[in-house]
Amino acid sequence: MNLSGYPYTDIRFDREGRVVDRKEVAAALALAGSGITDLVVLSHGWNNDIAEAREGYTELVASMRAVHDRVPGLAGRSIGLVGVLWPSKKFAEHDLIPGGAASLGVGADADAVRAQLAELCELWPDALAQAAGLVDRLPDSPEAQRRFVELVRSALPPDAAEEQDATDQLLTLDGAELLRRLSVPVAVPPPGGLGAAGDPRGSAAGRAWAGPGTAPGGAAGLLAPPGIFGAARNLLNLVTYYEMKARAGTVGQRGLAPLLGQVLGRAATPRVHLAGHSFGARLVTAAATQRPARPLGTLTLLQAAFSHYGFADDWEPGKDGLFRGLVTGRHVAGPVLITHTANDKAVGIAYALASRIAGQVAAAVGDAGDKYGALGRNGAQKTPEARFGRLQEVGAAYSWQPGRLHNLLADAYIRSHSDYKGRQVAYALLHAVAST
Repeated sequence: MNLSGYPYTDIRFDREGRVVDRKEVAAALALAGSGITDLVVLSHGWNNDIAEAREGYTELVASMRAVHDRVPGLAGRSIGLVGVLWPSKKFAEHDLIPGGAASLGVGADADAVRAQLAELCELWPDALAQAAGLVDRLPDSPEAQRRFVELVRSALPPDAAEEQDATDQLLTLDGAELLRRLSVPVAVPPPGGLGAAGDPRGSAAGRAWAGPGTAPGGAAGLLAPPGIFGAARNLLNLVTYYEMKARAGTVGQRGLAPLLGQVLGRAATPRVHLAGHSFGARLVTAAATQRPARPLGTLTLLQAAFSHYGFADDWEPGKDGLFRGLVTGRHVAGPVLITHTANDKAVGIAYALASRIAGQVAAAVGDAGDKYGALGRNGAQKTPEARFGRLQEVGAAYSWQPGRLHNLLADAYIRSHSDYKGRQVAYALLHAVAST
């Protein structure tokens, strides 16, 4: 099989990281041993439909083919592709994470909460079926609120807790207080808004807040209060978000990492490059952190749905990022690419609500200055090895540095969380591959 002229195969993993069909492992190993010089492994994000995941790969790879001949250094290189397919929960874009329709007062009523519970029962049937019986009592009963929260968050494993995204507090706060915090309006900085030191978003004046509707490409400013039913929907989306986060890590560590070990443990092996979108970025990062037998060629993280402190050195005194070892251990020989943009409302609002869970009301909610912010919105923060730059047009000259993290501000080319398959992204990815 091929995509746009590149040899391609895919491999399916279940939610525990187990390979669904061993024949797919054999096919991936056969491709790696077929004489190609570079193997690019792709991982999708929020999709549970195999056809949609493959469609996304097809679009990105078509963009790669369209720019291939314009990438300096690719002459004489042959590229093969492996697509990772893993079970992730799918949402419509506006309901992808908390703060979508519910926060705007659309569908934030008892029936909407029950409908969402019914949809999610495939993940956690017992707990959520019980929670549905409490919905009508939520407005007036703190006892019902506490029980509702207890049932919903029981779906998460205890080891899902992370301080960097407030999961630890989501799992331990009093239920009534948690819903109260999730009812607080969330302020999300506008596209092109607040930046960190070194972030090429312009002057201090250009980084000032914009009011509602004033920023290009999105609704900036304050989101409407969701009320108790909106808070319940926020909670359901957050728990699903954190479940998919944990699942991506499991598939990366238990599924993809062993496969990479087989590929890289051979005497003759191609350079291996990982690229992931959204939670797929977390998946490939988790795999890369498992100390591969040989360093990976490159790592490309497209609108990554994990903390902007994921690679940080002392993001708080004595605390390193969860994936810091990938950097210090030089698990990636070439560059690490990180696209980020304030146009990505999905990861922006998810981490803004993490701030609300933690009881923070700072102005820079979800942005680079906030404790809770996403890699796909702000790039790698408090990471000495990170360099800020821009995603550029096809034909541009990038200056990659081996082992460095390159934060690529993508406001001009990535307009939403799912808008990652364009030619500019493909060109940067291949330009990095060619540098190894």
